[in-house]
Amino acid sequence: MTSQMINAAAAGTWKLGDLAVNRIGFGAMRLPQTGEALIPDAVPRDRDEAIGVLRRAVELGVNHIDTAAFYFSPLRSANELINRALAPYPDDLVITTKVGPGRGPSGEWLPHATPEQLRGQVEENLRQLGRDHLDVVNLRILGTESIAERFGALAELREAGLIRHLGISNVTPAHLAEARAIAPVVCVQNPYGIGLRPDQDAFVRTCGEQGIAFVPFYAIAATGRQAGATDSDHPDILAVARAHGADPAQIRIAWTLHRGPHVLAIPGTGDLDHLAANVSAGALRLSQDELARLDAVHRQAG
Repeated sequence: MTSQMINAAAAGTWKLGDLAVNRIGFGAMRLPQTGEALIPDAVPRDRDEAIGVLRRAVELGVNHIDTAAFYFSPLRSANELINRALAPYPDDLVITTKVGPGRGPSGEWLPHATPEQLRGQVEENLRQLGRDHLDVVNLRILGTESIAERFGALAELREAGLIRHLGISNVTPAHLAEARAIAPVVCVQNPYGIGLRPDQDAFVRTCGEQGIAFVPFYAIAATGRQAGATDSDHPDILAVARAHGADPAQIRIAWTLHRGPHVLAIPGTGDLDHLAANVSAGALRLSQDELARLDAVHRQAG
């Protein structure tokens, strides 16, 4: 399909609390580096190239950007690039960040933040982005332990005005119930896509029933995860792509958006052509037969 002049609004909108966003957003994880993301020896991306991608994303109607202070490579920080490219920020731009994990100056991963350390991570995001509050902060989880103490710490920062809305990432339904007993949750961010975590299907539906956005990551990369999408894809995905004059990545995005009006997409890229293709995927409308075919591919992974 042609990606010329297609705006992110073609995918429809959803509200993160009181903040309306187009359902096609942008993930900033790949902006600071080329190749595999979040590794200590990543190759920094050209600064002007990254800034150009961010500005073009906003021109294409993207008003939801997902980032984190731990998205950085040697010389490049996603938050710093966002600040440089987009400040002063458009009134309708929603920047979602996440806290919990930490990385040292050399890029090595540190133990997850304690409740006391979360305020420092929030303040670091504020400093890097040049904001006096954060629109949405996701608490990123590792494991199945209780999140009550850490989520409670973020709820206190929300009450103090440093955070507008809260979400959670890499979580279970039990985590969501635990968090909602403490403060409102506007989004859940989990790995999900065609063939990736079909066990999440019921959780996706539950979020929709509760009015909570479900924001998949690795929706294009699938099992490739941080290394990115592979060069090969399932024959049924390729067939649907040919029928629409699209590429497999666009079909993966479109399928994700078809999972419900509350499902948002945050594909990331450092390439202008890929950016335009990702945004245009929001205009794809898949038939019931095509969805059934793709659903079968998805379930096979289970």
